[in-house]
Amino acid sequence: MARRHDEDAGGDQDVLAAKAALRDEVWDRLDRPGVARFPKPRNRIPNFVGAEAAADALAGTDEWQAARVLKANPDSPQWPVRQRALEDGKVVFMAVPRLAEADPLFLLDPDELADPPRKASSIKGAGRSARTVGIEDLEPVDLVVAGCVAVARDGSRLGKGGGFSDLELALAASAGLVDEHTVVATTVHPEQIVDVGTIPVTAHDFHLDLIVTPDEVIRCARPRGWSLPCLEWDQLTDEKVTSIPLLERLRRSGASGG
Repeated sequence: MARRHDEDAGGDQDVLAAKAALRDEVWDRLDRPGVARFPKPRNRIPNFVGAEAAADALAGTDEWQAARVLKANPDSPQWPVRQRALEDGKVVFMAVPRLAEADPLFLLDPDELADPPRKASSIKGAGRSARTVGIEDLEPVDLVVAGCVAVARDGSRLGKGGGFSDLELALAASAGLVDEHTVVATTVHPEQIVDVGTIPVTAHDFHLDLIVTPDEVIRCARPRGWSLPCLEWDQLTDEKVTSIPLLERLRRSGASGG
């Protein structure tokens, strides 16, 4: 059996179990012809039929038009978003998978690509067209695009369980690169939308401002008490910290989550 993505996650075990059960339910629902696209959805941010149409719908929003710099997840369903951003002349920061490098982000500048935007915005293509940079090298980010397994119309989200999207946003917030004006969006298949209240939400989970499907743009009001995410060291296991060079450096330096 494949290792569960949240195996090295800290926090309440009942909440982790509820999240894992919901992921399984959504992955099962997606895993059928006409919905899922290679690779299979289980244990990943699921790729879906209509990802290009969802990217086009996102590109038609005012929030997209106003954004000059994006930070995007590296997963397959958001590949069309990254491609469209480069085609539209936007700078794209893309996370290195699992934040596994000392410099955990790819910087893709549309004026300095070795390949066309489609190839350059892929994981393999980024190795030719991007350079890796640290969080401290980020420009202020106007729009964050996050991958999701499940979302609800109130803006709550469920990732694949590794906690990497939460970490990336918390690190960017601690460096002053995202603020209350930064929009957080995702593109998903309609089957990934679950009932409000279904997704267990904890203090380190961030909120979505925009949910975009191939057919719909959903704007989500920020909840009362909304704040930027911060590093929650008590939610990070030693295994997680030591697997991410940046976190290991921050722990050694005594950095606080804020």
